[in-house]
Amino acid sequence: MTKVLSSDGAPLEGIRALLGLGPHEPIPPSEVRMGTTLATNALLERDGCRCVLVANEGLGDLSLLGDQTRPELFALDIERPAPLADAVIEVGARMAADASILQTLDATALRLALEEARGRGAESVAVALIHAHCDGGLEHQVAAIATDAGFSHVSVSSDISNEIGLLGRTDTAVANAYLTPLLTHYVAELEKELGVGRLRMMQSNGGLVDASDFIGRDAVLSGPAAGVVATGAVAAELGLAEVIGFDMGGTSTDVSRYDGEVARVFESQIGGIRIRAPMIELHTVAAGGGSICTLEGQRMTVGPQSAGADPGPLCYGNPDGRDLTLTDVALCLGRIAADRFPFALDEQRPLEKLDEIVESLREAGIERTSSDVAHGFLRVAVENMAAAIQKVSVGRGHDVRTHGMVVFGGAGGQYACLIARRLGIRSLVFHPYAGVLSAFGMGVANFEWHGERDAGRASLKRPLPERWQTAFMELEASGRAALEKDSGPRAEWHIRRQVALRYRGTETALAVDWGDANAMRVAFEASHRREFGYVRREHPIEAATLRVTVELSGGKPALPPAKPGSGKPERTATLWSGGAFVQAPVYRREDLPIDVGIRGPALV
Repeated sequence: MTKVLSSDGAPLEGIRALLGLGPHEPIPPSEVRMGTTLATNALLERDGCRCVLVANEGLGDLSLLGDQTRPELFALDIERPAPLADAVIEVGARMAADASILQTLDATALRLALEEARGRGAESVAVALIHAHCDGGLEHQVAAIATDAGFSHVSVSSDISNEIGLLGRTDTAVANAYLTPLLTHYVAELEKELGVGRLRMMQSNGGLVDASDFIGRDAVLSGPAAGVVATGAVAAELGLAEVIGFDMGGTSTDVSRYDGEVARVFESQIGGIRIRAPMIELHTVAAGGGSICTLEGQRMTVGPQSAGADPGPLCYGNPDGRDLTLTDVALCLGRIAADRFPFALDEQRPLEKLDEIVESLREAGIERTSSDVAHGFLRVAVENMAAAIQKVSVGRGHDVRTHGMVVFGGAGGQYACLIARRLGIRSLVFHPYAGVLSAFGMGVANFEWHGERDAGRASLKRPLPERWQTAFMELEASGRAALEKDSGPRAEWHIRRQVALRYRGTETALAVDWGDANAMRVAFEASHRREFGYVRREHPIEAATLRVTVELSGGKPALPPAKPGSGKPERTATLWSGGAFVQAPVYRREDLPIDVGIRGPALV
């Protein structure tokens, strides 16, 4: 195992370090699986490719107008995120809802406008026309002209998100055009040294895909997705029916839920941009080891600002460091074994910072010790992370107390027990690879393809429309074709058909497994009651979207069995527990016994 600092060249550096190769030595043939935060960062920092949107005349400002949702209900000064597209080209061509052409495309005028946009620096094109979910022919005419005009990447909304809803299709197509050229360039640079066909990328849905098929809409949660996959694999191995995934790193904490399958959502907002694509359901809170702890008046806050890797926490010893962080707090409370850290830690600077806060409180007439202050920051962080877990459990109609918790990430172990006690969770799992569990998730992940087709808002009643069966078969064939190159002699195909249903007159659709009309109604109403607390027994139900998941699974990595340790602590240390400092035994992870309890409080 090796770790390197994050950079564009970090994957190649890490591979060479693992294999004992020099900086410029060739990498031997190997299969590489990886995730990336490139797309996420590009969205958040608005650092994607310059792109142009082709839309219907009069609909070019649709993304700017949005759906009029107010992010903060009582805010007087609303700041809207800027649209991703540099420019919009409106065309007079128009398709009716029955897919008939009302006005043909002026190819000459469109070509001229596209060439002008390319001359101004546009690198890619997004095409989103009204009613294209019924028939993408008109959009493909536009795409052909854009390709002839010299654009190497064109995102067609009916290919990227083939379902009703022009705003969602438009935003998704633009995001795809904004991100995909970045990813294509990044992957090409890696494949120059790895070789073509050896690189597999983690998608936002938790499945792997060949690097050549890795696109923007499926990349925005590529970074944390493997951790959720690993959570499911650990739960399945231990026979746990319901678990919370708790991944705490340096800048944030990601929480997820697993109940026999990875929970997914099909529309999300990332950086203020709506994206329609299957994604793992993940909630992130700005509480990590580097989160800055401050006193605002008499209120203690943790995050969202982070000290980052540079300058990092005060205890790291960087003279540029000025801010107290959660890692500093944990060190002062004895929750970090300094002798197991990869470099020496400086406890004096965090203590001096805590003393400054104590003095500020004293001036306000509040008497606290430095330990009280550190414990206060710890409690704030625990509450923030507990609230995130409640959003993916209680907020979805699930009793968090029946769940276990799979803990991973560099900082997870320091806070997991406190959070579990706060929520009533009684079983915690610390995998031997907890520090690199996302890498383990890459190893156990399957190849996946997800496709959708508009269901036409047909009523859920017998007999079901025959065209649904045709659509399912076509989607399944497309998925099999996309994954065929990754199939092998040990590969197993798994096909899942789902229908997104909703009560007529409502917007929110819930996906249920394909079956007969009565079975789907029962499943929908059970899901609706859990999600919203009620059902409407006689109200008509309509189908919004047909979905197909094609999954290709193969052999999984075999892990060496754990060996029992001596069960003896190597020393004792001062640890804050139960509101006071106590002397607690310190165990090395590798010395823990198997199926033998140890008495707490203890530091492992």
